Amino acid sequence: MTNSDLIEAASQHHSSSPSSASSPSASTHAQQRQPQSFPLRRFFASSANENSSQDGTDFLSSDTLTNRFKNFYRMATGSMSQTGQEKYWSDADTRYSAIDCKRCEDQRDYLLQYSPIIRYMSDNIKRLGGDLNKSNIRCRTCKTGQLGGFDHKYGIMLCANYIDKRSMLEDVLAHEMVHAYDHLRFKTSLTADEDLKKVACAEIRASNLSGECRWSNEFFRNKVFNFSRHHQDCVRRRAVISVKMRPNCKDDLEAVKTVNEVWDNCFVDTRPFDEIYR
Repeated sequence: MTNSDLIEAASQHHSSSPSSASSPSASTHAQQRQPQSFPLRRFFASSANENSSQDGTDFLSSDTLTNRFKNFYRMATGSMSQTGQEKYWSDADTRYSAIDCKRCEDQRDYLLQYSPIIRYMSDNIKRLGGDLNKSNIRCRTCKTGQLGGFDHKYGIMLCANYIDKRSMLEDVLAHEMVHAYDHLRFKTSLTADEDLKKVACAEIRASNLSGECRWSNEFFRNKVFNFSRHHQDCVRRRAVISVKMRPNCKDDLEAVKTVNEVWDNCFVDTRPFDEIYR
């Protein structure tokens, strides 16, 4: 997914100033401290009591263990309002920020050293004059709900509070590295006013090559039980969502139309791989 505001928001959340990736232009992509976080969020959000307070006053300051327990109990019983739930998760993200980022950094370092797809993408990016490493692949606490982003002036951002497993981080990092490769190889610049066809092609390639649409991900993580054409459907679905989020996309119909127009050429373009890796 592509959104420069995501990069800006995350960089403001941490005091370290972003150093730029060794690449010429811009672009970006779009779960949590414990593996159960996202399922819990979905469960609690769907079971909230419609008659509960809607102004968020049912969320108590988390400065004491008693208040934290009360907040957790209200979440667990579905009696906390939607606004209260948002405050609950925002507060948790803030309190666990250091833990989340440390876990993310350890996983990032492991992948840079041992992951075949990450090492392969890193080598190909270096051949094009770029360099993605620990200094410009940053773990941050994000408030947008996206998993990560790429910007040519910043590098890659990984949203530590939304990525709980190393396998998920590998998918997100590979996705962003495909964007970085495309930026260097094809001079793509996925800024807010970028041509929608270029955005669609970039997202098709990133979802197709990163591994995030492999069968096991769709089946176990996304609960998609389609055994035929699941990969193509996943890539298309993700690309449409990304295009739809662009400020210059009018509606869902335009997003679908744009993805369909570039699909045949972009889906079969597997560079720098000879074929879809995983």
